[in-house]
Amino acid sequence: MSDATIEIVGLDELPTIVEMFNQIFRPQRDEELFQRRFRGRYNILQMIARVDDMPVGFFLGFELKPTVFFAWFYGVLPDHRRQGIASQMMDAVHDWAAQHEYNSIRFECHNSHRPMLHLSIALGYDIVGLRWDPDRCDNLVIFEKVLTR
Repeated sequence: MSDATIEIVGLDELPTIVEMFNQIFRPQRDEELFQRRFRGRYNILQMIARVDDMPVGFFLGFELKPTVFFAWFYGVLPDHRRQGIASQMMDAVHDWAAQHEYNSIRFECHNSHRPMLHLSIALGYDIVGLRWDPDRCDNLVIFEKVLTR
């Protein structure tokens, strides 16, 4: 079990996050895509997980509506998976969202990302829907967790 340091970071760390994103996900994206997605969003949250001061994971999210926080992306570099880093990041996001008076957290996960599907269920998320992602030709499973205070 890894003991990563999870820190909230500003937009100046977006290049680091985009670099990790492109090591994890396909198709690759540029920084401008993320900046566009954040325009007009409230309570943007960016986190980086570090092990021995090296970035190994990230989180991006924002307010979906006044009571619901949207976890847009979680990612952990392949060499650092199965060490509890994603769980640590999810716990940090849950704590932050509860402190900012959100009632629940929602996110979408591709049906093909089995480890994230399993982790979400293990952490008490409920499946609240499905939607088709035409870009990836895959179903997205919609998860939501009610936060306890």
